[in-house]
Amino acid sequence: MQPMESADGNVVITFNGEIYGYDKLRSALSKKYELRTTSDTEVILYAYMEYGDAFIDKIDGMFAIVIYDRRTEMLKLYRDRYGVKPLYYYLSEQGLVFASELKAILAASGNRKWEIDGTALYDFLCYQYIPDPKSLYKDIYKLEPAHCMFYDLRERKRKAYKKYWKLHVNTNAFGIKKEKDVAGDIRELLHQSIQEQLCADVPVGTYLSGGIDSSIVTYECSTAKKDILAFTIGFHEKKADESAYAALLAKRYKINQKKRVLSSNDIRETIGTLQEIYDEPFADTSAYPTYLVSKLARESVTVVLTGDGSDELFGGYERYALCCKEWDTNKSCDPILSKIFQTLSWNGIKTRRISRNQIDGMLAIYCKWIGCFDEKIYIDWKEWLHIEKNYDPRWYLYKYYIKELPAMTRMRYLDFKTYLPGDILTKVDRASMRVSLEARVPFLNRRLVEYVFGLAEAECCSQNNLKAALKEAYINEIPHEIINRPKKGFSIPGNCIVKKPGYKSVYETVLNKEWSGLVRQIRSDKRRESKRI
Repeated sequence: MQPMESADGNVVITFNGEIYGYDKLRSALSKKYELRTTSDTEVILYAYMEYGDAFIDKIDGMFAIVIYDRRTEMLKLYRDRYGVKPLYYYLSEQGLVFASELKAILAASGNRKWEIDGTALYDFLCYQYIPDPKSLYKDIYKLEPAHCMFYDLRERKRKAYKKYWKLHVNTNAFGIKKEKDVAGDIRELLHQSIQEQLCADVPVGTYLSGGIDSSIVTYECSTAKKDILAFTIGFHEKKADESAYAALLAKRYKINQKKRVLSSNDIRETIGTLQEIYDEPFADTSAYPTYLVSKLARESVTVVLTGDGSDELFGGYERYALCCKEWDTNKSCDPILSKIFQTLSWNGIKTRRISRNQIDGMLAIYCKWIGCFDEKIYIDWKEWLHIEKNYDPRWYLYKYYIKELPAMTRMRYLDFKTYLPGDILTKVDRASMRVSLEARVPFLNRRLVEYVFGLAEAECCSQNNLKAALKEAYINEIPHEIINRPKKGFSIPGNCIVKKPGYKSVYETVLNKEWSGLVRQIRSDKRRESKRI
């Protein structure tokens, strides 16, 4: 029942998402206010009435919140700390338009013709998603994670745009804890998070891919809820199929598992649907199996718990180890070889046209290993897109790159602030919401996030033992075949990406139709120019 209004009519709220563990806050508020529902929406409303802008420190979860305060004629927009839920907005002389979907803002603007942001397209080529706060179009923006924006309706003017939460990193650098203490703390915090997120008045399940993260979440859920359902996607191609590991965990704990084996036709049949889901260019092809496992889950449940966020928290990507090894090699060799390695790193990301003093060596290595920054391919696009030649798409990485942090922590924090909200959370949220399935993320709990990032690097992980702290926490509960296996992303088999008559490539079809047309036009222009030369 939204928008929801306070009893005195002074405050109105509209809210998308879920607030976890709000019972204590509701109990405190009910001593002063007469709450009419048991919903988290009303708790947010009266928390604002009681604490003002400080209410945001009282809540945790995934959310996009807009509060209208009639007493000050102020609109206040908030987005969750991690970027799970989207919040788009458009400012004009006439006022403010906001929505959870870009298409809603386009619909509200009538016949206005929106201009594509060329820098956003160029960023997409480098990241495979459009980074916040940019959007598909000029003048439409995404509120950044952990940010709020205040808009004065009387003056028709934005009054404030600020960060309301700062993540403090490596705060325990001078006091190393015992390994068992860290493992115990992690288990307790994750257990509490899952207990809170299992609370629902609808059926709840989990995604179970066969990796360590989803296995831990599913195990914890099974200890609290005996009838938990786990949903698994498999493939006929053995190299891409992880379902055997998922079955191993399900068998060990007698978990009710529902599995579907996908074919290339299943992937291709979703092409049109995915073009509608993602309002902006988005090229993570794991969106396909994510959407299909969401469809499978929605047949039985309304809420699922996922393992997303764990890799960024605990250091689970192989590229972290590869970057560190290359960085160590560069630092340890003699000066002449060091220059050679540095040159190789720079050549690897094709950035010779940019001054080397503008980018830290470790960041250069990081860019090489994420594999997107090949300016030799994209440099001519700047002219076609009317972008300045010195435009640097790494602005997004510079924003969150903290040179003073240890190498592994530096990359974890960078991914937590960029790749996680821009790619991972976007992929899962849009795919699940398309089928009216709520995907919750227990690893992204404020207490857990702050605790893990507060650990010294040696307490959390190392290049020789990724996710060391998490593995130690569940070494006796998760089968060794799962804990000790190399990380494998939730990807689709290669034969699903190969072009066949009548089909576009999967990469192109993740783009929405308008951007696909623009990409084809630019490619066509580029081919004609090459022939002319």
